[in-house]
Amino acid sequence: YASHGQPTIPFFILYSMFGFQRVGDMLWAFGDARGRGFVMGATAGRTTLNGEGLQHQDGHSTLIASSLPSCLSYDPAFVFEVATIIKEGLRRMWDEDQDVLYYITLYNENYAQAAMPDGVRDGILAGIYPFRPAPLAPGEARHRARLVGSGPILLGVLSAQQILAERYGVAADVYSATSWTELRRDALAADRWNRLHPGEQPRVPWVTSCLDQGEGPVVVASDFMKALPDGVARWIPGELTSLGTDGFGRSDTREALRRHFEVDAEHVVVATLSALLRAGEVDAELVAGAIRELGIDPESSDPQYA
Repeated sequence: YASHGQPTIPFFILYSMFGFQRVGDMLWAFGDARGRGFVMGATAGRTTLNGEGLQHQDGHSTLIASSLPSCLSYDPAFVFEVATIIKEGLRRMWDEDQDVLYYITLYNENYAQAAMPDGVRDGILAGIYPFRPAPLAPGEARHRARLVGSGPILLGVLSAQQILAERYGVAADVYSATSWTELRRDALAADRWNRLHPGEQPRVPWVTSCLDQGEGPVVVASDFMKALPDGVARWIPGELTSLGTDGFGRSDTREALRRHFEVDAEHVVVATLSALLRAGEVDAELVAGAIRELGIDPESSDPQYA
């Protein structure tokens, strides 16, 4: 691409549902031609553009994007994450002369933007970073956990952090996951290097070193399919519980869809307590009581098949 003799970086903005699903052949050809640029998947996620039917409820474009070798796929929650990713993309394409394509999801939801924490740039680009530490001091908490969120679902994860602290004595650190695809690629690269360099100090995947800073089970929630975080499960220290939007979901309010897909704050709380139950840290009655208190119907249909 060139304009008046100067190279330009194109931005292709489209409904995320119509991106890698409808123009995937062209995007693959673009990568094969060593094209560079940004694909901005607007109205992303399976629960943010409700009311227009399934044709707009995207919960899988990031999974498809992960199949394109030259594509770096990101699912940011805040503007500072988007800005950091775009700045790095421009640097790689323009300054470093790299043939890469960025897919960045953007959501159809208004919410307060957080300030960028100090020292998180590398984590944003790598795919995960600690966003908010547990509100309870270690000595005040009976149990510990690690919660991970992406996109606007991170807001529900932050609400779950408060509920766990106030009602159940669980100190949960919250992490923002910006790219499960990049985390998997990094982990695979570390495994390959370790396999071919048996006498060297083993390399540790970013996702392992980041989550190693916390304790307890890991619960992940996003507006996309569970297959994304499950792709790095073997590199996560501790037990992983993935919550995602597998299934159709039909069309409803955001709140109803997030309850249906079991990715709202209440389901994050129950998933955390259930993981603590499996670890032998809490009893079944506590988890059953939380299910009742939080208004969750244990006999509701599995969203994957509903």
